Amino acid sequence: MHEFSIVQSLLTLIEDYARENNAKSVTKVVVSIGVLSGVEPHLLEMAFNTFKEGTVAEKAELIMEIEKLKIKCMDCGKESEKEELNMLCPGCGSLNTQIISGQDMFLKSLELEVD
Repeated sequence: MHEFSIVQSLLTLIEDYARENNAKSVTKVVVSIGVLSGVEPHLLEMAFNTFKEGTVAEKAELIMEIEKLKIKCMDCGKESEKEELNMLCPGCGSLNTQIISGQDMFLKSLELEVD
């Protein structure tokens, strides 16, 4: 379950950012998770709730924004947001497409409580 190592890295980022901004705690953590990122949201939430104890994010709420797959067709130029997880262009049917978004996970924002 790679979500544990992802959360450990996420908590390191959170701790560093909180320290740099003299925050006494973090109240909200917002992450963006692409549907092709390989991250399972329910496992990420479970890992976050387990590992946040004893950290500056101990009382933080985790908000996960799921990012849909967005592709661009290299044949017709159409950009599409896909409901299904395939690379087929809905405009012309080509498979000559490129992923624009939906394959990454990143820390989007934090709410900090400062002294």
